Amino acid sequence: MTDEKELGLRKIRRALISVSDKTGIVDFARELKTFGVEIISTGGTAKTLRDGGIEVRDVSDVTGFPEMMDGRVKTLHPKIHGALLGLRDNSEHIGAMNEHDIEPIDMVVVDLYPFEKTIEREGVTPEQAVEQIDIGGPAMIRSAAKNYRDVAVITSPDIYRQIRTELILDDGALTLAMREQLARLAFMRTAFYDSAIFPYLSANLEGARDSKMFPPVPDILAPMATYMNLFSSAMKAATGRTFEDVQQESFDERPQLTLNKISDLRYGENPHQRAALYEIETKTAPTEPDGFAQAEQLAGKEMSFNNYADADAAWQLACDFDELACAIIKHTNPAGVALGATAEAAYRRALATDPVSAFGGIVAFSAPVDKAAAKAASEIFIEVIIAPEYDPAALEILKTKKNLRVLRARERENREGVEYKQISGGMLVQTRDTHKLKREDLKVVTKRAPTDDEIRDLLFAWTVCKHTKSNAIVYARDEQTVGVGAGQMSRVDSVKIGAMRAQLPVKGSVLASDAFFPFRDGIDEAAKHGITAVIQPGGSMRDAEVIAACDEQNISMVFTGIRHFKH
Repeated sequence: MTDEKELGLRKIRRALISVSDKTGIVDFARELKTFGVEIISTGGTAKTLRDGGIEVRDVSDVTGFPEMMDGRVKTLHPKIHGALLGLRDNSEHIGAMNEHDIEPIDMVVVDLYPFEKTIEREGVTPEQAVEQIDIGGPAMIRSAAKNYRDVAVITSPDIYRQIRTELILDDGALTLAMREQLARLAFMRTAFYDSAIFPYLSANLEGARDSKMFPPVPDILAPMATYMNLFSSAMKAATGRTFEDVQQESFDERPQLTLNKISDLRYGENPHQRAALYEIETKTAPTEPDGFAQAEQLAGKEMSFNNYADADAAWQLACDFDELACAIIKHTNPAGVALGATAEAAYRRALATDPVSAFGGIVAFSAPVDKAAAKAASEIFIEVIIAPEYDPAALEILKTKKNLRVLRARERENREGVEYKQISGGMLVQTRDTHKLKREDLKVVTKRAPTDDEIRDLLFAWTVCKHTKSNAIVYARDEQTVGVGAGQMSRVDSVKIGAMRAQLPVKGSVLASDAFFPFRDGIDEAAKHGITAVIQPGGSMRDAEVIAACDEQNISMVFTGIRHFKH
């Protein structure tokens, strides 16, 4: 484990919470209390927390001054900002804090008055809008963000779950890397907040409209463009993306999609349904050169609707590994996946997972197929085989199977982009799930850390899990699937089914879960079958119970911080 000094861990002992949006705040504050955090709060937030049964200290008790002027003045006080800005490794700062009885604050949970939402309402007057300009909130956010080396600042309910997971991982502390990330988000929030106020006042206050001291609104906004350019450059340096990049990632209001017909298919999912294959052309990309629709059929009868759906699933899974991999797919779910020194070895190891389900399945190789692999794949009936290339001898063997469709596809890149799913009367659009987990992304949360072999298998199982229908559970050992539980309504049922259907010994395998365990029952069930390690996203309100279940049974567990639901 990395030591605390290297991670820059800071224990959260006192937190100031003052939010307009109360979404999730009671649960988050309750979670903070489990780590012994003292909570300071103001006005309506304090009442909400107390109503939720959470002990709160009023900010007026800290400052010695009452909230006044309809709440306009409450946190603008040296005992608040000194507690945020004081450097913990500066003896002069610490001396001043001690002299003036200023207790440090380690976390600020503050959003801002809803100015943006207020000005969107019809009929809002400038007086009403101005009343929603926050003063104390931005001041606290900026103070905490400036002192990110010592203070964590949270500006949105969307961050609560991630922070809760981090606190669990590090026993009530946050890393310097996390505090830096929070500071960047905080300054971005206040920047955009001010950028909404300035043009509104310029357009709506009579003095700004009529005074000859100021240029017209379009001209007065010119400096904002310069500011945004500078801010975009800073964002590029910090995150690798500019505002223009982000805007290009957003979805068009009216996307231009062209469907170019490639061929008719024999029928759809069922014989009474008609079907055809089209390629997608957009205004930014004519077609995807490595898309599965462009795969070349070298032998066999015509592809069906289901063949294409299953084959694409198999090909995407095989191509998600950097090593030589074989994936056997049935009804878009993995029946068996394995890595191997040769294509034949990878196939035979994948087949061993579930030889019964592999019958009539789809086989994809991430590397060229040679004669030995072709001969092995011809031993049972399979519908489709896909690979980037085939040796001439291999192709001759495969062509003797008249019902076997042989496809050559370009090796798929981990390409960013969007994908579409039709629903009745509309279309769902989302960015592709291109995330690839690395060893350094893993966070050990149990007393026992996984061994190197376990980490290797956990990463393998996680990749397979990403391509398995939710709720997804994958057992694996030695970079070979042992059992798969897919598409169940209950995660614990997936755990049971994956072990029940296993043809290989489950004992000694690792387990991957595509989303967090909501209860410890999944771990307890898997432990009955002798698993040694678990990989899962984390983020459940009951993570502590799940971690305890692993510790009780000497199972190591790592959190990924990301999930892979596939519907």
